[in-house]
Amino acid sequence: MFTPENLEVVMVSFEGPDQYSLAGGLGVRARELTRAFAAAGFATTLVFVGDPGREAEETCAGVRLIRWCQEVSAGCPSGVYEGERAKMEALVRTLPDALIERVIAPAVGRNRVVAVLCEEWHTAAFCCRLSDRLHAMGLRRHAVLLWNANNRFGWDEIDWRALGYVASTTTVSRYMKQLMLGCGVNPVVIPNGIPESALEPPDAAAAAAIRSAAGTPCLAFKIGRFTSDKGWTQAIDAIAELRAEGLPARVLMRGGIEPYGAEVLGRARHHGLSVCDWFEPVDDAGGVVRALSESRGAAVVNLCRFLPEAVIPEIDLAATAVLANSGHEPFGLVGLEAMAAGGVAVVGATGEEYARPYGNAIVIETDDGAEVAAALRGLVDRPALARRLRREARHDARDFTWPAVIDGLLERLRYMSFHQQVLTASPGTRLRS
Repeated sequence: MFTPENLEVVMVSFEGPDQYSLAGGLGVRARELTRAFAAAGFATTLVFVGDPGREAEETCAGVRLIRWCQEVSAGCPSGVYEGERAKMEALVRTLPDALIERVIAPAVGRNRVVAVLCEEWHTAAFCCRLSDRLHAMGLRRHAVLLWNANNRFGWDEIDWRALGYVASTTTVSRYMKQLMLGCGVNPVVIPNGIPESALEPPDAAAAAAIRSAAGTPCLAFKIGRFTSDKGWTQAIDAIAELRAEGLPARVLMRGGIEPYGAEVLGRARHHGLSVCDWFEPVDDAGGVVRALSESRGAAVVNLCRFLPEAVIPEIDLAATAVLANSGHEPFGLVGLEAMAAGGVAVVGATGEEYARPYGNAIVIETDDGAEVAAALRGLVDRPALARRLRREARHDARDFTWPAVIDGLLERLRYMSFHQQVLTASPGTRLRS
């Protein structure tokens, strides 16, 4: 059994907790999983492509943060993915020896195994290089290496055979497992999670104010990158369908900086929907109230500034539904977070294994806007259904907190350590075959 007395944890991820580094779900995963390990008593380190203006190393929420590639990032002010190639090359070239010297070797000196969790395609070559360097320094049997896929980006650049030889591959859902089988690897499924704090009830008064400001019985909320697989046009089509039927539905949305956003808003205007691009800062629920109340009833309210994470659960609770209706979704953290807040999640039918159709969420089977429109209309017409879904959603979200996920991960490490011939923490002993 791995415990804080015999195991230390290291995560290597492009994204991390800095605003500079937080581009999507990967950054949230890196931050929350490492914090949960630290809260459980494990010595935990997170290495990521950090803000070049901050300290190279510090401790936050019990996690040792090591910001890497800062010299490259200094010339890339737009964020973690600017200068992506140069940062990847620096990671592979400079991090393995530094990580061994600063983290792994000292942990081995304390008679501990080190679990190194590598995230996404950016770290695949690094993982192979780290294994080689550990072998060269006589430390390979003290470290269990895991490589995790959160999405299918960059898969054509991965040497799957080499990666599968040096590390145990993992992924976040059975949907992703099936995709990876096509690459010749059979990963272990370890789901994403949410912090236990996500289960704390949002501010009901703030949610009520947002709901009132919307001025409609049907307010949808959608957040995510502006990419075609996120179901943005389906959401827009649904709002157009409902308004054509006489229901004054509105959608509050927060996308990214991707060019596809122009196509989404263009589709709304093509439907004759009024669009309000809201550039005022949204610091709290009051900012959301102003956006909704001062946008003159616009069918589409497009938040164009940073949306604080603390506000999102209040919007989730206020909205008639949270549209997480992706056509390709490796896990679906947005839907799970909405459920934890007591919202009604409308999800796709790919990676959202936490969703039970009309048991705790609504699962969309097509890319037709009319299907989403029908689901929203049902929530308006049947308040008792909406109340039941919200109640069950909060209950079921408890099964996906990070402490629960970590329990399963630690048990999986038994097999992974055996497979990689990693020594146990007891001097002179080996895992038995």
